[in-house]
Formats: sequence, structure tokens, C-alpha cells
Amino acid sequence: MRAVAERVKAVARALGFDRVGIAEAGPTPGGERLRAWSERGYAGEMGFVTRRLPERLDPRRVLPGARSVIATALALPAPAAGGSEGDDSAGAPDGPRARVARYARGDDYHAVLRDRLGALGAALEPLAGAPVAWRAYADTGPVQERAWAAQAGLGWIGKNACLLDRELGSHLLLGVVLTDLALAPDAPQDDHCGACRACLDACPTGAFPAPGVLDATRCLSYATIEQRSGLPDALRPALGDWVFGCDVCQDVCPWNRRPDADARPDPLGLRARLAPRAPWHAPALAWLLSLGPEDWQRAVRRRALGRAPHRELLRNALVVAGNSGDGSLAPAVRRHAEGEDPVLAEHARWALARLEAAQATGRPGGSAGA
Repeated sequence: MRAVAERVKAVARALGFDRVGIAEAGPTPGGERLRAWSERGYAGEMGFVTRRLPERLDPRRVLPGARSVIATALALPAPAAGGSEGDDSAGAPDGPRARVARYARGDDYHAVLRDRLGALGAALEPLAGAPVAWRAYADTGPVQERAWAAQAGLGWIGKNACLLDRELGSHLLLGVVLTDLALAPDAPQDDHCGACRACLDACPTGAFPAPGVLDATRCLSYATIEQRSGLPDALRPALGDWVFGCDVCQDVCPWNRRPDADARPDPLGLRARLAPRAPWHAPALAWLLSLGPEDWQRAVRRRALGRAPHRELLRNALVVAGNSGDGSLAPAVRRHAEGEDPVLAEHARWALARLEAAQATGRPGGSAGA
């Protein structure tokens, strides 16, 4: 099925994917490490990982009769220097701002990938000339896209636990199509991290107990997006100005300093849809702290930021406000300290204490080491 496999890859590239590879369906590569990772408690509150662990360990439980996994990758555009598209309604431009993970600054990547993967799946039957069963996933089901992308030769899993490509780096959006069509598989790549430990050393919270192993309960991305309870005191100063996600372990990676995806053709405008746009390229903290539930729903419509509920975004913004050391935010923080939500009130009181300490010492957080 080599010829059909090449036609499948050609269609994937025509649909706008930067990388495509094929793996033989079977037990998930590294699946037992996933089981051990979960048993150590590294998944934290992400119960969805363990609830469907058998499917995550073998995609043939997701699509009975699956014989191939088609793995795809789409590179995110680099942040535009000096601003973004659109009308910035996120508050005064001179006020303190927060940071949002790069993948969440444009359109919702789930929708962008879902359309492309659906078109790829629909093309399989005409390409094969026979009935074909398929299912597509892009971070929406019990399939380990990263493991299959590595097995299909799209890159290797680095010490920061991200898939790495020597040309495109790690700011990649991954998706897979499971199919009962037998396709010639590709070979996995070698690991090219070498002795580098930039990502491990730069992590603000030391969330990597070993290279390639992420303890989500110590990760800022998990804390700001997935964690529904209060943020641990020990993590709050490390949050810095990250209000949704964290890119530190990727931004310091040498493979992300190579020529980026913006030099690649984008005839379908996929990267344009994912490009940073106001207000989420650098949201103003005063604006975030003023958002009510309905405002939040409007602001995150068709954005991946909707993954974090309104309450959790406010919780994060309060911590970031405390870390900013900017006294102009104190009135907005105090309103939440006097509010009825006990979790938000506690985080607001913490932030007020940080702001007061910053005013007293002249340093954000009140000390040089914060």
C-alpha cells in the first residue's frame, strides 16, 4: 500500500498540514509509561486521562479493526513583532499585561484541525477505491497524538515532553486519523536533544522529575488551564505573568530558534487563523479582572481559551496581578477580595498582600527572590 500511502500524504499536504506520517496501528508507543505516569499522580485533576486509559493504550479500542494511524502536524505562526491584528479592546495600552500560551492567541485550534482532518478522512475511500472506516482526533479524544506523531516519523519527543521537529521546532498542533486501511508505515526519527537541558533548567517550577517526564501538578500550563481548585501557594510567584498556559520550556529550546513556519506557504490561510489577535496577544490585567461571565463567554468564543472557565481565569489573573507589583490594580483586586466566591477572595487577598509588599519594598512581590 505504498502508493496509496503516498497519495494520502499528498492530500494531507494539500490540506495545509506541514508534516504527515503513517504508523502501524497497535499498542500505543510508550503506553506503559503513560500508565506509570498516571499511577504516580502526575495527571493531577485530569481524570479524563485515567477514565479512558485502555483506549489511550491501544487505538484499536477506539476504532475496532484499525490498521494505520495517519499523524499530522501544523506549525503555529511566530508571534508578530510589535503587536497583533484586530481592535485591542483589552484596556489601557500602558497598563500591566498578562501572557497567554502561543497556541491560544488565535482561532480555536480544535476547529482548525478538525476541518482539515475530516477532509483527510473523507478522502481515504476514494484514494483506496474501497470502503474505509476512519476516525479523526485533535486533542479531543482518548488518543495519544504526540506518541503516534513520533512513531510516524514527524519528530522525536524531547526532554520537555513535546514533539520536536528539526526545522519547525515544537510549536506544533498535532492531529491523527485512525483507519482500517493498511498503509505503508514510516520510520521513527532519532532523538536530537543530545546533552542539552535548557528546557529542564528553565522550567519555573521544576516540573520535570526526569527528562521527558512532566509532573503536571507542578506545571504552570496545567495549573492555569486544567486545575479547578485553588493554586498552591508555592506555584503562585512562579506564575509570573502567565494567565493561560506557559511556553517557557519551548521558548528556550534551541530547535525553536531555527527558521520558523512563517517562511512556509500558507495558501489555505490556516496559520493566518491561528495568528495572535487582540485582545489575547497580551491581555491587559485591568480588563481581565473586570470580566463578568457573559463578557468572558463573548471574549473566548471560538478560542481555545474557553478550556479555562471564567472563575479559573479570574483566579489566574488575580495571582498575576499580585506578581505584577502594580498598585494601580489594587482596587480591582480588592473587589474580588470582598466578593462571595471563597476561592477568588483568598487569591485576591494573597494578591493584595503581594501588591502591598511591592509598594513597601519597591520590588514586585515584595522581595528580590519572588
